[in-house]
Amino acid sequence: MMKGTGKKMDQHIKAPMTQEDAKKLRSGDYVYITGTIYTARDAAHKRMYEALEKGEALPLDMKNNIIYYMGPSPAREGRPIGSAGPTTASRMDKYAPSLLDLGLIGMIGKGKRSDAVKEAIIRNGAVYFAAVGGAGALLSKSIKASEVIAYDDLGTEAIRKLEVEDFPVIVVIDSEGNNLYETAIEEYKTL
Repeated sequence: MMKGTGKKMDQHIKAPMTQEDAKKLRSGDYVYITGTIYTARDAAHKRMYEALEKGEALPLDMKNNIIYYMGPSPAREGRPIGSAGPTTASRMDKYAPSLLDLGLIGMIGKGKRSDAVKEAIIRNGAVYFAAVGGAGALLSKSIKASEVIAYDDLGTEAIRKLEVEDFPVIVVIDSEGNNLYETAIEEYKTL
């Protein structure tokens, strides 16, 4: 049992996700996302950050949306997308707090996040999910549609709108700041 998180649970959520739904999720919960999420990696985040600095509009409204840090491989025939595994989230840490402050409610990646991102998650009642690295082919089976909506010139790093069904993730940092990577280490030490 993790401090302040209660029993780990399986949760099914719809995306876009409300702040109320985000606040129900606890670090360690297994979550299955159905609905619309977006992809963006390093280059797209940098471009969005630069647009914000210039006072320009972003290519998508952040409010209640989830961004998946992923750049897919080419789609095989009959599939909407190729392998779709997560990329290292810390590469977006410079940009994430600004997007969270604009209403971004969830992020999916792999690996640790900075203190600034954790503080922005708490401040905005958001959540950081992890997807299993190395399981891109399996994860792509939950993606039912994929469409480039911005920055097509970035190739695999373009922003995509994905329609997902029961996309499997784990809550790493919940809206209260509980961090699975930290609490799991403490739990392991007691074994």
